Amino acid sequence: MEMYEQLYDETERVNVRFIGITTENVRYDFGIMYTNMFFGKPLITCMQTGRSFLMCAEDAKDIEHLRKVFKLTDHKEAEAISEFLAVTLPYTSLEVQYNE
Repeated sequence: MEMYEQLYDETERVNVRFIGITTENVRYDFGIMYTNMFFGKPLITCMQTGRSFLMCAEDAKDIEHLRKVFKLTDHKEAEAISEFLAVTLPYTSLEVQYNE
């Protein structure tokens, strides 16, 4: 008896960019995977926490979203990460189709 329904199974060669940055107090290391999946949004992995999430430049400008994703308590840290990601990530005009 099959307990699941497979939605997709894709293989793709992707570009991955590794970037390390530092703010006044914290170092961040990111892996950014550029893919044709996920409506054009790159998959970002924080190397320190192992968390992965989809994000584009528009999403990066939402400070409260960044604080939630990175679990940041310092607003200044969130602003620094927002500034970095907003200039690093591509823009996309597509609406998010996943709920958090």
